Amino acid sequence: MKKERPRLIPTAYLVLVRENKILLSRRYNTDFMDGMYSFPAGHLRDDDETLSEAMVREAREEIGVEVDVGDLELVHVMHRKQMEPTNERRINFFFTAKKWKGEPKIMEPDKCDDLQWFELDRLPDNTIPYIKHAIGCFRKNVKYSEYGF
Repeated sequence: MKKERPRLIPTAYLVLVRENKILLSRRYNTDFMDGMYSFPAGHLRDDDETLSEAMVREAREEIGVEVDVGDLELVHVMHRKQMEPTNERRINFFFTAKKWKGEPKIMEPDKCDDLQWFELDRLPDNTIPYIKHAIGCFRKNVKYSEYGF
C-alpha cells in the first residue's frame, strides 16, 4: 500500500505597516477564531493562481486596496499545524507591500467587524497567537518558523 504524502494548505497574509503601526482585521462570523485579530489573508482560488496573485486579489477583496505584484515582498514563511479540530498542516506566506493605493476599509462586513492600525509594540490581547508569532518574526527579520508542532 502506497503511503499518502502530507498535504499542506497554502495561505497568503498581507502585512501592512505605516508609521510604526500594523494593520489588523478582526474576524467575524467565519467559524475560525472569531473575535480575534489577524491579517487580511486568503487561500489560492485555483491551481492557476500564484500566491502573489492571491495576495493582490485578497487585498482588493478584503480591504479595498490595490497592490501591484511587484510591490510585494515575502517577509516570512510559517509551517503551521492547525489547531483543533482539523489538525491540518498549513504553509503560511506573509507578504508586505512597499506601497499600495487606497485607504484600507472593511469590504467584507460579513467576515470582518473591525479593521484598524495598532502600534507594533501594543497589539490587542485578542490577536491570534500564531499571528503574534508571525509579527514577532517579521520585526526580527526571521524568514522561517514552525508553529504548533
